[in-house]
Amino acid sequence: MTTPERIVEVKTSLDGRVQEFACDVTAREVDHVVIRYRMVKDHDLHGVSLHAGELTFGYFWFDRPYNLYHWVRHDGSTAAWYFNIGSVTRFDGAVLEWRDDAIDILATPDGRVRVLDEDELPNDLELGRRQSILGARDRVLRELGSLIHDAEMATAKHFKDGGA
Repeated sequence: MTTPERIVEVKTSLDGRVQEFACDVTAREVDHVVIRYRMVKDHDLHGVSLHAGELTFGYFWFDRPYNLYHWVRHDGSTAAWYFNIGSVTRFDGAVLEWRDDAIDILATPDGRVRVLDEDELPNDLELGRRQSILGARDRVLRELGSLIHDAEMATAKHFKDGGA
């Protein structure tokens, strides 16, 4: 197996906070990139327990107003699907920057779906931007079944091809 290509994911929140994550690239396509991040410590994210060593496959489309983190257990089963409303602002091959527009959608294998952090949208957010963010939220909720199906299929391939 070849050594995975490394990339830095840079997330900028609406409040200007910046976070960086060192990830591996598992696929580069014309319209998206897939990255893999291995949890370095245990986390509880909105009631989903993730453990050190488990994987996140991040799907970042260049033409969609959201991305998807597919959280995967050690055995390859799904812990959850976590959609971030936001968009890629720069991808140069070594750095993937994206803007996090606060609203998230968490779906779990037991069928629960929760919209998170709507209260984090600033009151003074420009109306057009607010409508765009809420429209992206609605799009993810409308297309949730097919988005999850596609992620399951793609992640199974990436996991099999050396994701573990």
